[in-house]
Amino acid sequence: MDWEKNVRRTEPYVAGEQPGQGGVVKLNTNECPYPPSPKVGEVLKGLDFEGLRLYPDMDAKELVNTLADYYHVKPGQIFVGVGSDDVLAMSFLTFFNGGKPILFPDITYSFYDVWAEVFRIPYRTCPLDGDFRIQKEDYQKPNGGIVIPNPNAPTGVMEDVGVLEEIVAANPGSVVVIDEAYVDFGGESMLPLIGRYPNLMVVQTFSKSRAMAGMRIGFAIANEKLIGYLKDVKFSFNSYTMGLPAILAGKAALLDQAYFKETVGKIIDTREWAKEQLKGLGFTLTDSKSNFVFASHRSIPAREIFQALKENNIYVRYWDKPRINNHLRITIGTREQMETLVAFLENYIKER
Repeated sequence: MDWEKNVRRTEPYVAGEQPGQGGVVKLNTNECPYPPSPKVGEVLKGLDFEGLRLYPDMDAKELVNTLADYYHVKPGQIFVGVGSDDVLAMSFLTFFNGGKPILFPDITYSFYDVWAEVFRIPYRTCPLDGDFRIQKEDYQKPNGGIVIPNPNAPTGVMEDVGVLEEIVAANPGSVVVIDEAYVDFGGESMLPLIGRYPNLMVVQTFSKSRAMAGMRIGFAIANEKLIGYLKDVKFSFNSYTMGLPAILAGKAALLDQAYFKETVGKIIDTREWAKEQLKGLGFTLTDSKSNFVFASHRSIPAREIFQALKENNIYVRYWDKPRINNHLRITIGTREQMETLVAFLENYIKER
């Protein structure tokens, strides 16, 4: 049809499968296995529903001010959005407008190339080495911007902050975005370097460590000029992207630091336990610092294990892509869920 000539087409991001039936062990989308802070529930139960007839505060000041206090920055250094995906997409649209290609790893969050395609941004992927680590020299070449997740996904590998700082320092003419969606699970944040580098922006989310994937809250922290440009683009699309429930729930979650530490601590403990169990079953794993592990069995193809797990209502993530098509990404669930996974794998490997 003639009208199709003017359609913008791209290959969309494919999320992890969301099984409709109950009774499954769902370890494929990196969701937190525990509920949000009870204080979030209290806030939502006490929500003044009359207030929902009004537009929310376009600046989300209650949440932004709480984030500013929590991270010891100015409110003007914070941008909030509907999940870190929204924040990252706005960042691509705002900062990556030069003719040179933007750079990001070849094995990484698969939304990056989708946004680049949608916004017609030239890009080049930089190959990770054999240990799934970035090679800093790849990012010290002419570019139109840089995006690096730390820890990376789906590998879970955490790069040394010193290496990333070298990359930021070597690119004063480019905005460098560090995507820290998983940093709370044992990583080191780049946030302390924001004041030193005006081209550095750090992006985080409430979806993982704060168990609020369903609420969609993400944020960026950078110098005020970068954040100002980001807001200009956002407000050119939709000034009211974050609803009142999300603003209030996000604030409540931030204020319950004890619950946050307890939840993250349980996930880290379970992750380390799962690593040892999987190694004992013949798996090789990266030293993940995220809420998932990246595993490859020494003799059984990943696709086969993936299918066997799925047929038994245990869902993990598999990609049929070069370099990672013999790996599984396994979200860290509760200890009980991980014990179910390990018990199945032990029996499957024994009887195979």
